[in-house]
Amino acid sequence: MDLIEARLQKVSVHYIGNKGNGQELVISKKPLALTEEDKKKIKDPFLSKFSMESDKYAFHHLSSLDYNEVYNYCLESLAEGATFHKNSVNIAKHLFENTTHPKIKAGELYVCYYENCFVDGAFIDAIGIYKTETKSDFIDLSNEGQDFSLVMRQGVEVTKFDKGCLVFPTNAEGGFDVLIYDSNNRGEEAVFWREAFLGVVPQANEYFQTNQFLDLAKQFIAKQLPQEYDIAKTDQIDLLNKSVEYFRANESFDKRKFEKEVFDDSGMIKAFRKFENSYAEMNDVELSDSFDISTQAVKKQARVFKSVLKLDKNFHVYIHGDKSLIEKGYDNAVGKSYYKIYFDEET
Repeated sequence: MDLIEARLQKVSVHYIGNKGNGQELVISKKPLALTEEDKKKIKDPFLSKFSMESDKYAFHHLSSLDYNEVYNYCLESLAEGATFHKNSVNIAKHLFENTTHPKIKAGELYVCYYENCFVDGAFIDAIGIYKTETKSDFIDLSNEGQDFSLVMRQGVEVTKFDKGCLVFPTNAEGGFDVLIYDSNNRGEEAVFWREAFLGVVPQANEYFQTNQFLDLAKQFIAKQLPQEYDIAKTDQIDLLNKSVEYFRANESFDKRKFEKEVFDDSGMIKAFRKFENSYAEMNDVELSDSFDISTQAVKKQARVFKSVLKLDKNFHVYIHGDKSLIEKGYDNAVGKSYYKIYFDEET
């Protein structure tokens, strides 16, 4: 995916109050009148939050895609550009009807039409849907000669929209390819944006599967394993390192091979499989026993796999390799624990 040459053609804006709190919906009569310079200034920040290496979603409905409102409004807009503003109004009304939870903030809805997006080897159009909820204070300073005057104004920083999605007409029969951004990706607000409003589900591609399985392994080792085993912190870190290393060293994932290389203990493997079932149920995901590994997902998850041993507030020990080179003990004379570290050279 390459969005550098993408062109922003149309933008319609509507105000979405919280219906549950008695706030109003304000619909604009026509798209914004923007200069080409304005479009360029809006385009780059609005597209910069999305990457094709991110989790990919698709519109979904339990009965049929015919009943997914946002999918159909985007489908019609992409097929008939003249219907764009009408469908932006429909999207705004649909969002307003679903904005009933007291935690959901009011804000502006921007619906954008892009051309010249390079995806899967072809130039295609796309629909962007964004919601801004957070206002910032700005200084509007003017001067006449040596006299300055200052007015405080409120506005939205163009780089800081709160929620967004980018809809590509690829995978049309499967519900399009949808990329999502949410500055608050947990809690009721995130569920509301993905499920109640957009009605999307994750696509079980290699990025999604790699990302989910690494997250599963991290949670099991860091949180669940200490509850079932008397495991040293260094052993936990070693298991985390082995998990990431398996994904770095292999092009495809095999669950049995992963379990053998990382845990190599029948009881631990049994506990891992039990935890996997509860993880899949809790997160409403379906994990495969084998899939191609996404290097982008590995890079992303490796950043949050902590290989740091924190000792009081004095020391942080980074463990990246052979855990047998670090030895724990207790000094009765001083009444403190210690670690002994073996190494060949200091750099």
